[in-house]
Amino acid sequence: MEKLLIIEDNKDIVTQLKWGLSKDYRILTAVDRKTAMSLLRKEKPGAVTLDLGLPPNPDGTEEGFACLQDILREAPNVKVIVITGNNERESALKAVNMGAYDFYQKPIDMSDLKVILKRAFYLNQIEQENKKLQEVINRDNRFENMIGNCPGMQEVFETIKKVAASEVTVLIMGESGTGKELVAKAIHKRSMRRDEPFIPINCGGIPDTLIESELFGYEKGAFTDAKAQRIGMIEKANRGTLFLDEIGELPVHLQVKLLRFLQDKKIQRVGGREEIEIDARIIAATNTDLQKAIKENKFREDLYYRISVISIELPPLRERGDDILLLANSFLNKFNYIHKKNIRGFIPEAIDAIGSYEWPGNVRELENKIQRAVVMTDDQIIKPQDLLLEMPDMDELKQDKPSLTLKDVREKAEFETIQKALIRNAWNITKTAEELGISRPTLHDLINKYRLKAEGNKKGQESKNS
Repeated sequence: MEKLLIIEDNKDIVTQLKWGLSKDYRILTAVDRKTAMSLLRKEKPGAVTLDLGLPPNPDGTEEGFACLQDILREAPNVKVIVITGNNERESALKAVNMGAYDFYQKPIDMSDLKVILKRAFYLNQIEQENKKLQEVINRDNRFENMIGNCPGMQEVFETIKKVAASEVTVLIMGESGTGKELVAKAIHKRSMRRDEPFIPINCGGIPDTLIESELFGYEKGAFTDAKAQRIGMIEKANRGTLFLDEIGELPVHLQVKLLRFLQDKKIQRVGGREEIEIDARIIAATNTDLQKAIKENKFREDLYYRISVISIELPPLRERGDDILLLANSFLNKFNYIHKKNIRGFIPEAIDAIGSYEWPGNVRELENKIQRAVVMTDDQIIKPQDLLLEMPDMDELKQDKPSLTLKDVREKAEFETIQKALIRNAWNITKTAEELGISRPTLHDLINKYRLKAEGNKKGQESKNS
């Protein structure tokens, strides 16, 4: 039986609620905030009725609002129905804006309240089920803090598994924001060096005058401001992994010095004469075309072959299909937790906007957009305007010549609509068919027509949810 917590200090109202609701719910009662929070933590009810007028000031609303804040902070998914007097509509609306599920005005009509509670418990159940499904989907698609179900990312994961145990150098290529450092960390974590340091350095983020000292360190007196010896990043990575991000930005004269280290496994600090043996694995990354840089004499060909024994190409987010929605939901859950919010998801228009946007900043941009939306929205669901996505210029699109027939366009739209609806409903055939306004057999025919597969879900998920 579902648990209902009644927070009310009026004995007559408590008696009325118990009499009317005890057949449908297991009733818990509290007369003050402290008792209410204790019961909430212990019993974990699905819904709460809350009178804003609580002791020590039952004639005011301060304690009631404080109780509402505590409830939503402790259990953001619980449905709170605020019960108020006829003249307290403004307070009720304020409570809803704070995150209460609904409000109901006295005198209490039990039949109306039962309808509100039935809907509240149903929504709570659906949200809990969706949360569990999302955890399953994320777990099945997660690999070393990365999420990816598209063929390109699955290939990346398989390559990481193969190269991690070896000592070969690895070059990770991809646009900015695709997760190159996450791949490097995954290789390190799965290697025999996992318990040793992982040292990252951004070759493009340090001035040319300082990068040599950062990489190789320096001896006291090596230059004017060298008042003490300093250990460089390569030396700090001894026995561990050195990650050279944006290696294409490394000045040519330092490329020679880095090449010598890769060949000899020895370095000299700036201003020093002693050769120091270093045992560090090298992983490099770039968002530039190194082959083009070689032709332009901006990158040494011999260094390129030294750092790219194994190459890993990360696909841009716009080419990762359904991964975009998987990532968006994962970031929503993450920032709900960090910012103590209870945003339940995205309206269909927001999902369409996320799916059609080009994402020039890739996963990093998506993460930033979702975090901003979570922080700034006043609603419990994200809308397109919360994401601040710059969509294509419609005037420019109008000038483009059509490259597809009308039939192609219709089929593409049908395919994308069905695919997104299946993802939204975690491949629940019945719910998806209802949302699309078609029968289940018709939906099965369309799934077969477009060869859609429930990738990432456990085997049998489709039949289970049918």
